[in-house]
Amino acid sequence: MKDALLLGTLGVVPKNLLSRAVGAAAHASLPAPVRRASVWAFARAYGIDVSEAELPLSAYPTVGAFFTRRLRPGARSVDRRPGRAVCPADGRVLNAGRIQHGELLQAKGRRFTVAELLRNRHEADRFLGGSWLTVYLSPRDYHRVHHPSEGQVRAARYIPGHLWPVNRAAVDNIEDLFCVNERVVTYVDGPLGEVCTVMVGATSVGHITMAYDPALQTNRGLAGGLRHYDPPRRVARGDELGTFHLGSTAIVLFANPAVQLEKLEAGEMVRLGQPVARLG
Repeated sequence: MKDALLLGTLGVVPKNLLSRAVGAAAHASLPAPVRRASVWAFARAYGIDVSEAELPLSAYPTVGAFFTRRLRPGARSVDRRPGRAVCPADGRVLNAGRIQHGELLQAKGRRFTVAELLRNRHEADRFLGGSWLTVYLSPRDYHRVHHPSEGQVRAARYIPGHLWPVNRAAVDNIEDLFCVNERVVTYVDGPLGEVCTVMVGATSVGHITMAYDPALQTNRGLAGGLRHYDPPRRVARGDELGTFHLGSTAIVLFANPAVQLEKLEAGEMVRLGQPVARLG
């Protein structure tokens, strides 16, 4: 009941404007004692393992800077075996499986189409018979997303949209949630075939920034559409792909039917760099 009331309230709130405001507040400059206390309180409230952060807590100028922290070298191990793909982020598996009839699972009783997710039927057709993985990043998680497979970034699509929350209540109750929220789609061609990573925004996500194209930022009034990269931008497995400035969801699509997912259970905690798929 509380979840339903919250979602109803959010329905009348200007969520994109609210998210910009939250993002601005998270990055607001504060007096040093207040800043240190705020960062410490945020880390403690969400049970964040601060030993994995690149810098000591006192070095982060704002809560937002800490939220988008990098990991210290060696904090994650990226599986480098040939023919593998790795988890793009720390988080929890919402669902994973084989793409059937051009649809993905959102939650029990709710499905959505790849064509609507990518906002392009021709591009979606390339993933028929492929597979997918959806990972939810909670506030306690590391919030940079990395490339699941090596290859070349040939194109990206920015899709403006709403910023509904992506918690369990929203996933269970909002139809086509990942197709109506703001998102960035990144296409990479590599040894596993075409791999597509979709970063989906949410309420309180100030914006999303992309490591391979610093000019591409969401929730900043940019026009949506497809961007081509000529020459393509080469990336290695585990390279940084983009950053959520506050948290959300990453969806990975594999076009090659020969790619087999590892056994992944809904609700399972996963970490950046662990193997999630391989060429069968």
